[in-house]
Amino acid sequence: MTLPSVRPPQPSEPTIHGLVEDGYGPVHDVFVENFRSRGDVGAACTVYVRGRPVVDLWGGIADRRSGRPWDKDTAAVIFSCSKGLLAICVYLLVERGLLELDRPIATWWPGFAVNGKEAITLRDALSHRAGLAALDARLSKADVLAWTPVVQAIEAQRPRQQAGARHFYHAMTYGWIVGEVIRSVTGVTPGVFLHDALVAPLGLRAWIGLPADARSSVAWMEPPLPDEDSPLAREAARVATASPEIERSLTMDGAFAFPELDGVVTFNDPEIQAAEIPAANGIATARSLARLYAGCVSAIGGPPLLSRESLADALVVRAAGPQRSGMPDDGARWGTGFQLASPPTQPMLGPGSFGHAGAGGQLAFGDVEHEVGFAYLGNQMGGFGDARASELTAALRRVLRV
Repeated sequence: MTLPSVRPPQPSEPTIHGLVEDGYGPVHDVFVENFRSRGDVGAACTVYVRGRPVVDLWGGIADRRSGRPWDKDTAAVIFSCSKGLLAICVYLLVERGLLELDRPIATWWPGFAVNGKEAITLRDALSHRAGLAALDARLSKADVLAWTPVVQAIEAQRPRQQAGARHFYHAMTYGWIVGEVIRSVTGVTPGVFLHDALVAPLGLRAWIGLPADARSSVAWMEPPLPDEDSPLAREAARVATASPEIERSLTMDGAFAFPELDGVVTFNDPEIQAAEIPAANGIATARSLARLYAGCVSAIGGPPLLSRESLADALVVRAAGPQRSGMPDDGARWGTGFQLASPPTQPMLGPGSFGHAGAGGQLAFGDVEHEVGFAYLGNQMGGFGDARASELTAALRRVLRV
């Protein structure tokens, strides 16, 4: 049904567009509440269940500078949701016989096998256990955007821990490590492989490396909201301030600011959006991300994209608990490339869920048990404790009686 038959907009709310099937009204109500009380500026949320869209919502402002509204084709920077796209690509290549998760990365990338990295496996890198979250090389922004200088810096880097030991979230380097493996076995960069293997065949609007003709459809990101005032948030802020390695991992040792500089979110930069920073600069619509994850777990115009064996492997917890960085344990659990259901902060739907959250508050995931594809995107970055995505998934759990 169309939205006017679900709930008319209130005077203080933006007009919400799209459709909600009967029974899914609670998801719509939370989507509206995110604008009313949780700071949303522009946003979209799409849910597929058993191969068909049951929620497809959008509303608000895509660009505060011009007042451009968020429309059905508005895309947004998805930050670390990009990691989930790479993980899907890796599993496709495993199923094609081109990769093996537990073999050393040097199997396909010989230059990686120096300075103590010979035993690091592809799975180690995908589960943040490679010990390469920050690099010693001093890279410029131009270096980071050029791909090869980062790859060479990774080759020269000595890991800060034994392969497979305690995890440390690889905020940026994950993308080049996994991406260079993809490039080594396919002959194309991960953004090109993503397009050729998934985006074009499925008719998606998603990119790692934004083409110029799509730029006008991308939302302008707003700097993060304040963190919640809680002991966990205060401890996270303290550790982040005290640990140079965390900042270096987020900024490629100062090649660019993250998340913002002088009130402007770094990843609004057209040069950054056009390059391939595969762990963080993906851009997509909520509809495309939900469709992609739905296609991994259910038949939509063909068999599921991933086999049962791949899905079962993806759901195995590979890293959890306190990180080597010293960041407080917020429940985050990592599989092979994916974030798994991580209560209390990102419970998703439960043990059958796999996907990834993004620094701006975004969330995209699939769920094997319920054959769900879910995505929520907005252009207002959230702070520590951001509840917008978790409230939407809580509403979906109520509807599905999970």
